[in-house]
Amino acid sequence: MSKLKCAVIGTGYLGKFHAEKYASLDDCELVAVVDINEEAARSVAEKLGAEALTDYQPLLGKVDAVSIVVPTSLHHAVSRDFLNAGAHVLVEKPITVTVEEAEDLIAIAKDRNVILQVGHLERFNPAVRGLEAIEDKPLFIESHRLSPFNPRANDVSVVLDLMIHDIDIILALVDSEVERIDASGTAVLTKGTDIANARLTFKNGCVANVTASRISMKMERKMRMFRPSSYVSVDFQNRVLTKHKTGSKEMFPGIPEIETEESVFENGDALLEEIKHFVNCIQTGENPLVSGEAGKRALATAIQITQLLTHG
Repeated sequence: MSKLKCAVIGTGYLGKFHAEKYASLDDCELVAVVDINEEAARSVAEKLGAEALTDYQPLLGKVDAVSIVVPTSLHHAVSRDFLNAGAHVLVEKPITVTVEEAEDLIAIAKDRNVILQVGHLERFNPAVRGLEAIEDKPLFIESHRLSPFNPRANDVSVVLDLMIHDIDIILALVDSEVERIDASGTAVLTKGTDIANARLTFKNGCVANVTASRISMKMERKMRMFRPSSYVSVDFQNRVLTKHKTGSKEMFPGIPEIETEESVFENGDALLEEIKHFVNCIQTGENPLVSGEAGKRALATAIQITQLLTHG
């Protein structure tokens, strides 16, 4: 099988890592990296043996696959151009600015029969993958994603920056339509919302309480799920999956004992796994774990929460 000709559009903080991953894969050839900052593009390109460009247009029709790691406001235009040119696209989250833009990309990808994958990186955290083996649906979910302030991602609110990771995971786990959303939040250091809480009520009865902050004194990424006879917690940061469930013995008359099982996963490379999955989908025609539809669904929910925070 010939190597996939790949490119990365945007060589900022995350884009340069995308480029490194493609360059490390035997079945990929990193053809070019693109950034409007010529020096940034050249720095990455020289290190990895690729061409440095300041405009992506010359690559249309010349590459098989691209990672699009540009500001969210440009996701739709750049992704659309590559999809229309027949390239497979891995676009960073959130998929686009609006649901309509997301639907447009999904339609083009379907029409051109190419892969559209969205970069919800947390889905490739080994602790999250461990949840897939748990079959019964959660009744209540609580998640906290807290981070110290970082000026890098302030073009979007904390909902689209951090909370959307947990929204995406929760929507996949619950697999039911959202019936009601309640939300509260406030700006502290920026003009946008810096800390937010949302309560999602699903049609199947599950409730999810989701908190995100980018002004915390500590880093925390945890999710807790309550099921009919078990309690599961995930520590995304330390890659620990803990399951508590009722056992066959009794700790008190008529009260079953609680059995605990803890799984600690090795410090894997989630971005490498995400890109390897993207490449595998291209080669096999399989649907990506985080499809355009999944990205759209997470975006639509995040937008609803953002509107509630803005307008009440």
